[in-house]
Amino acid sequence: MRTRQRLSVLQFTNADVRGGAEEQILGLLRGLDRARFTVHFVCPPCLAKLMKPDLPEDVELIPLDLGKVSHVSAAVRLALVLRSRRIDILHSHMFMSSLFASPIGWLCRTPVILETAHGREAWRRGWKASFFIDRMISRFVDHYIAVSRANALYLRDSKRYDPSKITVIEPGSNFGRFETARPPDAALRESQGIAADDPLIVMVGRLEPQKGHSVLLNALPRVLAEFPCTKVALVGDGSCRGAIQAQISNLGLESAVKLVGYAPDMRDWLALATFTVLPSFHEGLPVTPIESLAAGKAVVATAVDGTTEVVIDGRTGLTVPPGDPAALAEAICHMLSDSGLRDKLARDGREWVLGNYSMSRMVRRNEDLYQAVLKRRATAGIGTPLATRPAAMPVAGASQGRKS
Repeated sequence: MRTRQRLSVLQFTNADVRGGAEEQILGLLRGLDRARFTVHFVCPPCLAKLMKPDLPEDVELIPLDLGKVSHVSAAVRLALVLRSRRIDILHSHMFMSSLFASPIGWLCRTPVILETAHGREAWRRGWKASFFIDRMISRFVDHYIAVSRANALYLRDSKRYDPSKITVIEPGSNFGRFETARPPDAALRESQGIAADDPLIVMVGRLEPQKGHSVLLNALPRVLAEFPCTKVALVGDGSCRGAIQAQISNLGLESAVKLVGYAPDMRDWLALATFTVLPSFHEGLPVTPIESLAAGKAVVATAVDGTTEVVIDGRTGLTVPPGDPAALAEAICHMLSDSGLRDKLARDGREWVLGNYSMSRMVRRNEDLYQAVLKRRATAGIGTPLATRPAAMPVAGASQGRKS
């Protein structure tokens, strides 16, 4: 009688910036049950460098640039990895990753091919908004994971994916980090020229157009007119850093806004925050307000997509329309002026996220989905786990063990 072997799971992304989606990938790489799964991670070299220090030692990390049709050698190498590692489950994150990886997985007869759609793709214009290519690629994808109910409706109604192939699995956070209150780091505050009694608004997010930094900056003159000592810390990095720096200068906000870059531990900034802000134009289901509330900090956010499933207006935070500096300024001033409101929203919000958005819950639901989709395909006679097939010969040039 054959002893059941572990399933081999490969997480794939071609993103080159570490953001919320990448933190969810990290959660899976850390949390998947090693009694049931072996774990591999393929990503661009620049992201591999950022992620490597936080990866478990048993995760095989394979740096690979595969984001253009011209990356033929990278496509071939991914195919070799899928075959030589006998990957059972190929799990891509976001459409642009799935666009390249899913057809390769299908050609390699990978038993299960999944895609997590981490949010609505507001960048689409013209023919790209027809989702024609998405539906073509969907033929190679066995199942989709939506990160919120709003995200699932987007996949169903806009992309017109088969609803039976969509499962909602909300992102999670490791709440063990927030069990005890983190004391404010006075040295960090002083290094940024922030006085102990200055109100501090923290925005955590990639410096990309989606996140709405420009809207927050345009709102700040109204806020500073009423609360002149207010400081803002922009935590994160990305392609818009230069444009954001120029806008800060043009608005004369140099003394109020601190562009602090990527922070390896967001708890340091959350501990200093009076509250946090997320003025995004679109989201899947953002992790930063989850972690803000877990840390006991209220949130002002835009009422977009899955954000409203975490930041419930008047209950766990305040929400405003996207792209509206005046409304954002009003909500920020309301929060600054009412410490009782801040405390109530933070207290109720913490209870809400601790009960609904744990990392262990997210990992467990992914594991269950892996097994369910694999069982469904095996029952249909479509795929056999590669772990039960004869081992493939090692491939020259493919990494063995964990690589940098």
